[in-house]
Amino acid sequence: MAKTYPSPSAQYVETSCVAGVAQNGSMRRLFPVPFRMIEDGQQFKKWQWIDVRVEKASKDHRPESHKVYVDTVSCGDVIDTRNTWAARREWLDRMPAFDNFDAVDAARLADGLSLALLRPKRLLGLDITKARNSDWTEEEREKLLQEQMQGNLFSEAEERKQVKQLRKVPFDFHYRYVYDTPEGEKEQRHKIVDWEAGALFWRCRESHGADWQKPFRAKLEADLGSKDLMFLMGNQHRFQDQWLIISLIYPPKRKPADDRQNSLF
Repeated sequence: MAKTYPSPSAQYVETSCVAGVAQNGSMRRLFPVPFRMIEDGQQFKKWQWIDVRVEKASKDHRPESHKVYVDTVSCGDVIDTRNTWAARREWLDRMPAFDNFDAVDAARLADGLSLALLRPKRLLGLDITKARNSDWTEEEREKLLQEQMQGNLFSEAEERKQVKQLRKVPFDFHYRYVYDTPEGEKEQRHKIVDWEAGALFWRCRESHGADWQKPFRAKLEADLGSKDLMFLMGNQHRFQDQWLIISLIYPPKRKPADDRQNSLF
């Protein structure tokens, strides 16, 4: 289960896009999920099973996209990391997986694929750039506020204090990486919108102040680069040729004895 950093939405207020795999192995995109506004007992974790009522999204024709009824969420077991991610790898091996981004986009054009695992050959680096707006615009702030005010007993002043609790990450993060093609290595660059990356930024900012980039890069470049790093890729509804890294998946590298002959990887 993966989730993107929250953002304002005109229709659903503050939402995250959640992606996961069903027990039959099919991929699911669940929307809207206002994580910070749902009950604590329903705030599921990454790699946690949930039971929830969903239905195919009527306005989003991507095959994986489903509307979720958040009030029906029931949290189940968390898939553990024992034996070098053995249980988690069983589910990773069931997902659409690629080692070539061109093949991911070809599958989109052929079959409408909009969620897929991509395993880069190697990372080239992490680009950190200032976001176009370092904070929410007034329009975005109003989106965050408008539906919270409906039927709420709190005052508008109190509601505006609650809105401020959602901080916008004032930087954009992009991975540069290479993969093999029949014509040789090819370089690609994609934006990271993983909730974990946003949370890591705030932790590094709070612990290291202006020097936050050093520990942030150490984690995303050195540490994750040393693992069997995979990107969970998702495309955008309105611009389906534009792909984002919606989650970073980083099991330890397999030892040769761990490799299975029929592995997708």
